[in-house]
Formats: sequence, C-alpha cells, structure tokens
Amino acid sequence: MTDQLKQKVKERYGSIASQFTAAGEPAPANQQVSSAGCCGPSNSVQLYDVADGVSCCGGSEADLSLAQALYGQDSLTDLPASVTGISLGCGNPTAIAGLKPGETVLDLGSGGGIDCFLAAKQVGPAGHVIGVDMTDSMLALANKNKTQLGVANVEFRKGEIEDLPVDSDSIDVIISNCVINLSTDKDAVFREAFRVLKPGGRFTVSDVVTEGELPEPLRSNIAAWTGCISGALDINDYLAKLQRAGFAEVRVESKVSYGLENISELDQSTRDIVLNEVGTSDIPLDARVFSANVVAYKR
Repeated sequence: MTDQLKQKVKERYGSIASQFTAAGEPAPANQQVSSAGCCGPSNSVQLYDVADGVSCCGGSEADLSLAQALYGQDSLTDLPASVTGISLGCGNPTAIAGLKPGETVLDLGSGGGIDCFLAAKQVGPAGHVIGVDMTDSMLALANKNKTQLGVANVEFRKGEIEDLPVDSDSIDVIISNCVINLSTDKDAVFREAFRVLKPGGRFTVSDVVTEGELPEPLRSNIAAWTGCISGALDINDYLAKLQRAGFAEVRVESKVSYGLENISELDQSTRDIVLNEVGTSDIPLDARVFSANVVAYKR
C-alpha cells in the first residue's frame, strides 16, 4: 500500500503541474475546484474535486483567490500565474517562520515553488533556499518559474522528504505547506527534518491535521489520502512524533477547521462524495479536519 500511495501522490501532483504550458501559463483543465479550495478561508470550503474524487489543496486556473487568501495580494507581486496558480497549500509557513536575511531555508515538498520564492525575498541575496520535491514535472515547473523570475538564491532538488538530499546540520529553517500529511512514514520525515537542521534551527510548517476519529472508509480511501485528508495525523500524535524525533518547544501556533463536522454547510459536490464514501450517520460528531501551523525547535 505504501508504494501504491506514493505513486498515486506522484501521479496526482504531476498531473497538476502538467496543466501548465511550456510558456508557464495555466492550460485548460477539467478540474472543478472551489474559489478558495479547502485551504482558503471560505464559508464553502471544498475538500473534493471532480477529477480525482478527493482534493484537499488546489487552486484553479487563472484564479488567484486561493493564493491571495493564503498569502495576501501584496506578497504575490511580480509572481507569474505559473507560481500563484499552482498554490497547493493549506497555509503560509513563511508568515510564521520569522525568516532573517542570510538564513538557509529548506522547503519540504516545494511543488511549483511559491513558498521558496517568498522565502527567498525574506532571506535576501546572502540567504539560500532549497526546495525538495519527488515529482519530476513539479521540479521542471519550479525550475522554469525560477528562470522566469531570475532568482539566484533558490535551488530545487529531487528527493523524498523521508530521505532528504541535504547535509546534516546545514539548515536554519524548515518550511512545508500541506505536504507532510501525504507521507506514509511521518516518523522518518521528522527524523530527517531534525537531522538536517542546525542546532537552534526551527521547524515551521502548515499542515493538515485531525481531531477525533475519521471514519475508516475515508481513512482507507486512496483518493482521500492524495487529497490531504486520510493521511493527516491527529494533532496530538503529530506533536508527539515531533518530540520523539528530538524536537523541543513543540506547539500549534494556530489552526482553522475545514468543516467536516458541518457537512450540511458544505457545497453540494462535496456533500455528495462524502455521503457516497461514509454516510452522514458514520461521521463522528467530534471528527475535525484542520489546517494547523506547527512550530518546533532543534535545541
């Protein structure tokens, strides 16, 4: 199942990257995604899309509303549509990272590069940003975006976040945006994160987490995993795993519910798919899915 899930994740996000043309503009796609996706502050958040059955995090073509909701329009100045239009996150990790000029930043699952490019502005020419992604088409798009932007202090490396192609004790700050939940071995992710951070380094990520028990049909659904739902950890488990990896001062800075507990308030297409998967009566009253900003330190 692990290899199958990893392949499905590659296929899904590779397909998203392939929606963008060689010119770096979004190509027509058959996905139906809400204006804010599940990741933006919308009253009708959409966890699912038509193409895959489930989609947590994704923006729509030529629609900057998700990126604007996550980052604010001022932060997106001068970024092309091939960066903002493929914003797949559930938060803004650079906003909680406290980045300083000259720091070295690592982005776990860098996708089209939006968080790397935003971090690069903050660390300046004396700083350095490394993005790691396992999907060839995402890396190709990120490098194309880098060339278009003329950014010199960013590089993208192919690799898996469970086995980072990064030297030990070399990173000041780790960021990540709605990616760790996709991993089938989160203990390895946290061990690797701890390994590559310098002493005193910080781990500042946005990720999907849960509270309460999600129904087993949803937990075992592969499309729900690739859509950032069923692979999400209970928030207490998430923090405990970070502590076991060696991190200190582990905390949740903030979290926002995606409304699984209020299924009647979701849009029709989302309700239809949830009902087909589990049925309303099978969703525990305390089940929650959140976007959380998590911070930890290597002491």
